[in-house]
Amino acid sequence: MAEKEFSTYKGRPLVRCGDELYYGSMEDRFVIRMQIKSKNNVNGLEVADKVVIQLLCTDPDLSPRKQLVKSSEKNGLYLALDIADVWLERALKM
Repeated sequence: MAEKEFSTYKGRPLVRCGDELYYGSMEDRFVIRMQIKSKNNVNGLEVADKVVIQLLCTDPDLSPRKQLVKSSEKNGLYLALDIADVWLERALKM
């Protein structure tokens, strides 16, 4: 079976499913989930406005509540991605 290619951001996988994005590899200890909560229409294009960022532990033995390590809400997808990259980088160094 062929391995599926994912889009990347700063060398890490970035996968989108509807209004949810996952940043990082599920094989690592941590991954980021970003949920688009609201959108604005800019020149006919829908642009993410409010984005919730969550740092999650990928340990399947933990309950969903204990998997959540850190959470924040940011304005705009680019700011959310920058914060997500910093959080993930720091978490993976622990």
